Amino acid sequence: MLVIRADLVEAMIAHARADHPDEACGVLAGPEGSDRPERFVPMVNAERSPTFYRFDSGEQLKVWRAMDAADEEPVVVYHSHTATEAYPSRTDISYASEPNAHYVLISTRDPDEHELRSYRIIDGEVTEEPVEIITA
Repeated sequence: MLVIRADLVEAMIAHARADHPDEACGVLAGPEGSDRPERFVPMVNAERSPTFYRFDSGEQLKVWRAMDAADEEPVVVYHSHTATEAYPSRTDISYASEPNAHYVLISTRDPDEHELRSYRIIDGEVTEEPVEIITA
């Protein structure tokens, strides 16, 4: 189960809406081994595409180095789907390289509503998990 603060959920949704119609992407960093997302890190979609995302390699290197220096890890890897449901595509599954991360997808296909779902993706196997949103 992903337990996540409401402000982090709101930040991911705002980023997804701001980048629409392109997919948005980023991470939520947290203390290593804690499984607790604490810091919102929006990133640039290097593809600038409505159907695909890829972290900019230079930005990703800087973000991952900063997390390492702070004894953090990517607790959540998130991105948006602009025209489809919040379910990982074959490409999303093939690029999932953080076995400890929660993969959060946000669908922005409906301009008035969003769909947010979380998955574990390990060795190509996708498992949906419940999301508990907390206020503090």
